This record gives sequence, structure tokens and C-alpha cells, in this order.
Amino acid sequence: MTADRDQAIFEAGIKLGALYHQWVGTPISPLTAEVIEEAIEQAVGLQPCVEEIKVRLDTRRMRPNEFGYSELSGLMFDVELTTRCNGATCRARLAPRGDYPLMSILSVHDASPVPDHR
Repeated sequence: MTADRDQAIFEAGIKLGALYHQWVGTPISPLTAEVIEEAIEQAVGLQPCVEEIKVRLDTRRMRPNEFGYSELSGLMFDVELTTRCNGATCRARLAPRGDYPLMSILSVHDASPVPDHR
């Protein structure tokens, strides 16, 4: 059986990985960035164990093509999410580190056991 703490970490990683691979390549412009941010938050927020998610896209990294839009790239993401599995929570982030979109664990908290008052 997996510990709640381990499951919360796993869920955070799988959510960020899926988010990255589902949305990279999406047509985007500075005018539509906020709508895309909200769509990602709402879509990922539907999944089990997601307690909170905040998506920001760095529009300064956009390079419009001849048709006036860009494609969403991994380096545009700045995402923080919190997963909860029973009492354990994991905060994780997807954000650029240098030239790489790095996923990292920010914190993990186990629920405090409730003392038995018999």
C-alpha cells in the first residue's frame, strides 16, 4: 500500500507532466494567454487529488509567427499546484530554470495523527 505522502507526490508529478504535454503547442497570443491560463486551471482542477492550481504564462517569451500568434512552449509555464491524498499534501511547481522547464517539489506535509483519547 502506498503512503498518502507518496501518493500526493506522485499525483503532483503526473498532473504537471500531463499538463505540460497536453498544452505545449497550443496556439496563443498575449490577448488569449489569460483564457488559456484559466482553461488549464479548470481542466487540471477537475482531476482527483488536485486541491489548488495557479497557472501563469510568460507572454514575453512569445514569438509570433507570420499569422500573428505563437505556440505555447514549456518555458512559458509558471505553474504551482497542491495535491492532497487523504491528509498528506504536496506543493509542486513547473517553471523555467535556465533554458529548461523544470518540475520540482516545493513542500510535502503529512497529516498530524489524531491522538487516541480513550
